[in-house]
Amino acid sequence: MENPALPSKLAVSDASPPSPDKDAPLKEDIRLLGRLLGDVLREHEGEAVFDVVETVRQTAVRFRRDADPVAGEELTTLLHRLTRDQTISVVRAFSYFSHLANIAEDQHHIRRRRAHLMRGAPPRRGSVAHALGELRAAGVEQDEVEGFFREALISPVLTAHPTEVQRKSILDAEHDIARLLAERDRGLTPKELQRNTQLLQARVATLWQTRMLRYSKLTVADEIDNALSYYRITFLRELPGLYDDIEDEIAACYGRQPQLGEARFLQMGSWIGGDRDGNPNVNADTMRHALVRQSTTILDFYLEEVHALGAELSSSTLMVPVTPEMQALADASVDHSPHRSDEPYRRALIGIYARLAATARVLGVDHILRKEVGEAPPYHEARDFAADLDVLVDSLRANHGAALIEPRLSGLTRAARIFGFHLASLDMRQSSDVHERVLAELFARAGTERDYAGLDEDAKRALLLAELAQPRPLYSPFEAYSDETNSELAILRTAREIRARYGSRAIRNYIISHTETVSDLLEVLLLQKETGLLQVSSGSCDAMVIPLFETIPDLQRASAIMDEWMALPLVAGIVERQGRLQEVMLGYSDSNKDGGFLTSNWELYQAELKLVDVFAARGVKLRLFHGRGGTVGRGGGPSYDAILAQPPGTVNGQIRLTEQGEIIASKFSNPEIGRRNLELLVAATLEASLGRRPASAGAGEAAGEAGGRLARFEAVMAELSARAYRAYRKLVYETPGFTDYFFSATPIAEIAELNLGSRPASRKSTRRIEDLRAIPWGFSWGQCRLLLPGWYGFGSAVGDWLDEAGADGREERLSLLREMHRDWPFFAALLSNMDMVLAKTDLAIASRYASLVADVALRERIFSRITAEHGETLRCLEAVTGVGERLAGNPLLARSIQNRFAYLDPLNHLQVELIHRRRKLGENVDPRVHRGIHLSINGVAAGLRNTG
Repeated sequence: MENPALPSKLAVSDASPPSPDKDAPLKEDIRLLGRLLGDVLREHEGEAVFDVVETVRQTAVRFRRDADPVAGEELTTLLHRLTRDQTISVVRAFSYFSHLANIAEDQHHIRRRRAHLMRGAPPRRGSVAHALGELRAAGVEQDEVEGFFREALISPVLTAHPTEVQRKSILDAEHDIARLLAERDRGLTPKELQRNTQLLQARVATLWQTRMLRYSKLTVADEIDNALSYYRITFLRELPGLYDDIEDEIAACYGRQPQLGEARFLQMGSWIGGDRDGNPNVNADTMRHALVRQSTTILDFYLEEVHALGAELSSSTLMVPVTPEMQALADASVDHSPHRSDEPYRRALIGIYARLAATARVLGVDHILRKEVGEAPPYHEARDFAADLDVLVDSLRANHGAALIEPRLSGLTRAARIFGFHLASLDMRQSSDVHERVLAELFARAGTERDYAGLDEDAKRALLLAELAQPRPLYSPFEAYSDETNSELAILRTAREIRARYGSRAIRNYIISHTETVSDLLEVLLLQKETGLLQVSSGSCDAMVIPLFETIPDLQRASAIMDEWMALPLVAGIVERQGRLQEVMLGYSDSNKDGGFLTSNWELYQAELKLVDVFAARGVKLRLFHGRGGTVGRGGGPSYDAILAQPPGTVNGQIRLTEQGEIIASKFSNPEIGRRNLELLVAATLEASLGRRPASAGAGEAAGEAGGRLARFEAVMAELSARAYRAYRKLVYETPGFTDYFFSATPIAEIAELNLGSRPASRKSTRRIEDLRAIPWGFSWGQCRLLLPGWYGFGSAVGDWLDEAGADGREERLSLLREMHRDWPFFAALLSNMDMVLAKTDLAIASRYASLVADVALRERIFSRITAEHGETLRCLEAVTGVGERLAGNPLLARSIQNRFAYLDPLNHLQVELIHRRRKLGENVDPRVHRGIHLSINGVAAGLRNTG
């Protein structure tokens, strides 16, 4: 009989409607994990603590379900009475259940997808098969599809921005739990099922006994290793596997095997170890360390796979012949054993292994697990390794061995081409003001210009272009320079060394934060010239100079800056050498903090359209790099819909986007879900690139009508954006005391103390909103369940615009908004993301955080404004969409969020209580209170899943 364990009851909120039968396996998994957690809780903490946890849960449910003030008072009293140790145990119980529910939910997604495939149902939206079917129906030929994949670059870029609150030890234990849970779907015998349950309980107990929090701040090296764990879990196998699947889908759709050659359309990127903006811990040494660790990860994988292939490919020339090239490769091997004289594949692989081992040592790998048979020269490039593997593939295919390619050799060959010896391209990023300071010092020491920073833009450009034309460097080894200048130059010199050592794909991008002028870009060109990365005589620039436009004014200037940049003859030559391609990065986070949700999205959209026009006029291909975060306010939300909602002409087979914080764990900690998320990126980019075909000559009238409608839509958005901007700025930047309210009514101070990452939470040691990083800004609003950056201003904007039309015009304007929602992907995606944010927003919970503001008048004045805007936003959203329930179009997500409330709400209530205690006692507070707050932050982040 099932124990009536607390987390088992937590599986479904008391307020939830019955779920359909298709979710029954999910509930069974949650109940199982909940029961196991309950057993562990009883064993470790005792029955009394277990009962407290259950009482907290039930009272929190009453408070949510009935908005019962009595329940609120009971909850406050109950939490006040908890001892410090009890509080920690309760917080841990609900936090770990958040993590376990996530695992069960992920497994259910996999289960549902497999069931769909096994039924032979039509391909789902978001799959490559569905995208190909749509394109073929629209008249897109196979040659166009193959051309897309040969030229495309789709690159998720992992970053270490500090919202990932899980330790690697926790991730590893959760990975084991997911694996064991998946086993239960495979038809276990009673004995096997019993064993599986025992192992699950052991893993849950391991979780309970493992410290959830870091007691020391993460180093950049820690962040690098954390990110590399996802390669071992997901990317190393799933990325090559996805390439194979896509080739199969093209053949199935069009009836002909595609010829993609050595296409590398999906590649990984990284900022971890190269992103210096605001992070003083990143330098030349961290870049070197990043590449050594990346190279070690991929070479360890290659060595393991080659060793396994040597055991598997036992084909004998006594049974089947081989090609002359294969025989030559075997004869060149270091293996001369008479026992394998008739086994050329094994001999060749032993030789390949020896060359890989030598390569690994040259590239800094400290330990080779298996000693090679003999000495062999290292590979000069990864393509040489791939070429050797191709010899095996060709020989097997020519000699009745095609079936032997697929199990391992095919994936390894793909991996060699995708990952090379560098694994992922490491981007460099630094702020424009740092570049200005470095060059100001170089100019001054060289006697060229005493006050470079004081020059106007025209003078700066003239000086920079003149210096770029000079063959001699500014830098002198006989001068003494500041630590900052020495560090920045060392980083660029190291980038040149890394490219020479690991290949040109190891580092190929340089991103400039806070790009405001053309001189900001020219400065980086000159610094590259100083360090050998730019050869002006040939027009060869090793690291593409990429502007990052972040704030609202920066986005508005972006197209003009890029037009002036590409008009420069020097730059035109560099762009030509880059394949007439130039990348531009757009920042979602700072534009949102600067101007609010609606205005940020609109200005990004406008900037993209203007960039398309500028690049088209110059005949240059535009690649956009989207700096998206986890929260909707920072560009988060479903990547598939976000890519399809991009303005026409902005994708064209080229897209990079950041993956940050806990979103990395959410998307890629499970290999099947990881492959699905990678496939979504490819499918969306394929559809957005080839699905928007220009109108035929006979469709001119229809195209004109569509263009006219779009112009009307855009005019309305411009109106709404201006109104939303005023409403947002009035609250955040113009309301006296708002900063004090924010620092009191959210756990921002406590978040800053968490050992989340190597980067500080604020750019400067101030309490100004302007200086606060956008990431902890959004993270804080998520913790207190307001998620204000994802919706504030929409209600004021739409409500005012509708009211302005009066009674007669209101309905006409509302009809236009409904038409925009129905027919404009950009507006539909915007409202869909806001709908998700509002589903997670809870004013009752937020009101308890507002109680942390000691100034009652300030609290009531600001919280009442937020409450009023929230109500108006809900009314306007419902009026436009015609739907009164949140996430009506996504019932699976709606159920998921609703089911989470039963364990999220207690965590929020506990967090408020602990913050009360901490702020009341100040420096005298027990360290366990700090620990409890940080544990609650972890649990809420895990429950909401996209708070960073």
